[in-house]
Amino acid sequence: MDLLGDTVMGKPIWMWAVFLAVVVILLALDLGVLNRKAREISAGESLWMSGFYLAIALMFGAWVWYALGERSGKEYLTGFLVEKTLAMDNVFLISLIFTYFSIPPVYQHRALFWGILGVIVLRAIMIGLGAVLVAEFGWVLYLFALFLVATGVKMLLLGDKAPDLESNPILRLLRRTLRITPELHRERFFVRQPDAVTGRPALWVTPLFVALILIEVVDLIFAVDSIPAIFAITTDPFIVYTSNIFAILGLRALYFALAAIIGRFRYLKTALALILVFIGAKIFVADLFGWEKFPASLSLAVTVALLAGGIGYSLWRTRAARPVRRPALPSDE
Repeated sequence: MDLLGDTVMGKPIWMWAVFLAVVVILLALDLGVLNRKAREISAGESLWMSGFYLAIALMFGAWVWYALGERSGKEYLTGFLVEKTLAMDNVFLISLIFTYFSIPPVYQHRALFWGILGVIVLRAIMIGLGAVLVAEFGWVLYLFALFLVATGVKMLLLGDKAPDLESNPILRLLRRTLRITPELHRERFFVRQPDAVTGRPALWVTPLFVALILIEVVDLIFAVDSIPAIFAITTDPFIVYTSNIFAILGLRALYFALAAIIGRFRYLKTALALILVFIGAKIFVADLFGWEKFPASLSLAVTVALLAGGIGYSLWRTRAARPVRRPALPSDE
């Protein structure tokens, strides 16, 4: 019991254990029970699972509120909403990657699931480094804040611009260094088949594995915005990490419903840009008024208002939009 009472990054080990236990149970339930076989996830099931993940995230937030106090609870909710919005913005790029490689929905779940595991590890490393920097050099928060304001303004000025995957340097590097099969092999990441030059059996990667690598790269890029955003809300590593992971866990379930109607969230990026500008600016506003911290209640209220406004206005302006057609299921090779 003494060991469980020891602290890691400011919180008792038992609190970290509770969080990790919830995550492990959710992942085991997902892969071991609900999705043991490759199958297409319907929009209805996607929404139902998204509601389940949202309920778990909010219940955890209620526990944080009870165990750590009102401010921590509000910071968790604000961080969760911001991270969820940033994660939703990933859906467009993930959908673009799957479409580029002609990966049908029946195989997308496996890439998303293993992508989530990679995200959990990558975010832990990046948040740990961020926590050390903030603890040692308080002025780093102001750099984070300036970066967020600049990123938000840049998003407002540039708007939506689809990236060109064909000329992506990461993809070109993968094509030069890996043996990539021209076709999918169901849900497999690796296959053995003759080498194109020697004719001897060799290990090849499939387009599904390449898509997985690009999804991880996309998350790494988005983490550059995500990590400063959450540290501008709170410097508590426990709240930073838990709000990050719960937002990402729910995204995988929500993806299959969002991917079909992503075009309807046309103004979500504008709302996200405004949220980033607000989160970055509030650090300087707090200093201007001599506050120790920007009020958590006001921060949560502004974030909710901007997010709801962006979603509501998008749905109203695109109410006549048609759903996107999914790629056809290829034959097994």
